[in-house]
Amino acid sequence: MTPAPLSKPIDPQRAEQLMRRAIELGRQGMQAGDGGPFGAVIVRDGEIVGEGWNRVVATNDPTAHGEVVAIRDACRRAGTFDLSGCELYTSGEPCPMCLAAIYWARIDRVFYGFGIEDAARIGFDDRVIYQELVKPPGARAIAEAQLLEGEARAVLEAYAADPARVRY
Repeated sequence: MTPAPLSKPIDPQRAEQLMRRAIELGRQGMQAGDGGPFGAVIVRDGEIVGEGWNRVVATNDPTAHGEVVAIRDACRRAGTFDLSGCELYTSGEPCPMCLAAIYWARIDRVFYGFGIEDAARIGFDDRVIYQELVKPPGARAIAEAQLLEGEARAVLEAYAADPARVRY
């Protein structure tokens, strides 16, 4: 994957409006008791195509971060899993899970408000995850073990051999 050029022109006033919308979604979700102060909007050609806010507490879903909720909303609305050509505006710098979802969705670029160090100061500390990701699986804090490798690989190979499979 080649990095999207950061020189792609943006309208600074529109970018600020979009960031303010993301911040407001985070504020509304926080005040409703849905979760932390994280809001996000997905934008294509300057128009919002998806939005979300942290809903971890409201849904008892640890993956319901603002960015993931916004990605799900944009994909549902567009009828696709590919958000190429889109930008994401988020109130806070994406955590490792959200960053991975952004890459899987093929979003072109991300604009964020506060940084991960700011979030860490109030208890949203993702640094341990970043530290764990660089370790080999056997050295991580959460134990991992491979099981039934051959059977699992057979399903993987059957999928790879299917000429009708959807590539993503």
